[in-house]
Amino acid sequence: MIRARGLARTFTSRRGAVHAVQGVDLDVARGEVVGFLGPNGAGKTTTMRMLTTLLAPTAGEAQVVGCDLRTDPVGVRRRIGYVPQSGSSSPEARVGEELVDHAALYGIPKATGRTRGQELFSRLDLDGVWERTVRTLSGGQRRRLDIAKGLVHDPELVFLDEPTTGLDPQSRANLWTHISGLRDSHGTTVFLTTHYLDEADALCDRILVIDHGTIVAEGTPDQLKQRVSGDAVELELDDATRTGDALALVSALPGATDAVVDTSGATPRVRVRVPSGGRALPGLLRQLDAAGVALAAVDVQRPTLDDVFLEMTGRSLREGGEG
Repeated sequence: MIRARGLARTFTSRRGAVHAVQGVDLDVARGEVVGFLGPNGAGKTTTMRMLTTLLAPTAGEAQVVGCDLRTDPVGVRRRIGYVPQSGSSSPEARVGEELVDHAALYGIPKATGRTRGQELFSRLDLDGVWERTVRTLSGGQRRRLDIAKGLVHDPELVFLDEPTTGLDPQSRANLWTHISGLRDSHGTTVFLTTHYLDEADALCDRILVIDHGTIVAEGTPDQLKQRVSGDAVELELDDATRTGDALALVSALPGATDAVVDTSGATPRVRVRVPSGGRALPGLLRQLDAAGVALAAVDVQRPTLDDVFLEMTGRSLREGGEG
């Protein structure tokens, strides 16, 4: 659905050239939900604007839904849906009319636009709002209206820019269900940006991480987490005199790193990072039992996507300026 090679954008100002995007290569397959993440100022927004034809590339090439980004931008626009972060509906417009008018921009007759709109409203839990004005909708309803407008011409690929920004937790969770349904029930390919790491973890089949204008990591959420330092395994011992034995056993685990003893609490703890804590734990427990090392508690914590960002970029997702 998307194939980009060497995609770049340079802005020129009085202070000189700013290389916002520097040779991005990316691929998105049909039916994927792909998250495009990066700290502010990393080039995320600029890349999305190029892929949606809102900004011309300075260099590189891309095919989007079979159309060349440079030579056939109109073909790209006809085949994609785009849902901007800010939304574009007039507060005073009637909800149904707003959708039908948007469909007309794609050459869809009024009757067809109305039929498609009502089908979309049913899919997106917007029944009963057709005759209401946009300003009377809740934040979650307005966001679902934005998505309906992006889908009314039945695109194969939809771009979602920060789809749940500003929504309360319940509305966010509701919208996650609908976004997953685009792929699961209708085969739509989704390319989204988000500042919510839990959102990317829950929704995305694959994640692309951009920083300083280049892709620095890609993979499934689990693959990215495994690249950090593995899972953290923590053992709380019954007997402080056996910490040396426990430390030796955890240090010998395949791929073990950062094995330490923490004696700051009431009971000693041994911590270690291993590539897969869940798989390593059964064998470790058997070894500890055989050695007579009694445990009071054991805990396994997987890396988070926030750990991934700190590892890959040295900063959190929200640091910096514009994307």
